[in-house]
Amino acid sequence: EITRNPEHYVTPLVDIFETADRLTVVADLPGVEKDGLEVKVDDGILTIEGKSKIQPQESPILNEWEPFNFFRQFELSDVVNQENIAAELKHGVLTLTLPKLEKQKPKQITVKVAS
Repeated sequence: EITRNPEHYVTPLVDIFETADRLTVVADLPGVEKDGLEVKVDDGILTIEGKSKIQPQESPILNEWEPFNFFRQFELSDVVNQENIAAELKHGVLTLTLPKLEKQKPKQITVKVAS
């Protein structure tokens, strides 16, 4: 019965891909639309919270699944550029692009000789 509680949250399934310049997080959020989705970063914690809006048009004879609310958090490493995270929601699939910070290039330090 807990799954029928509208305040119950389910952990969404995610795939995480890493390339040299970014991390990509793909999360399945069926039934979640833009106005029911909140993605935020606070103190290095990425939070995904989605509320499903699917409501049956008529009284169903049989329900094989119920709409869920989703909640998941990730601790971000220091290599993620938290200011430039991008999010796209398409057909219930959230794609987050987390760019990595550019590494500092080696810097030659000039040494002055005091006379």
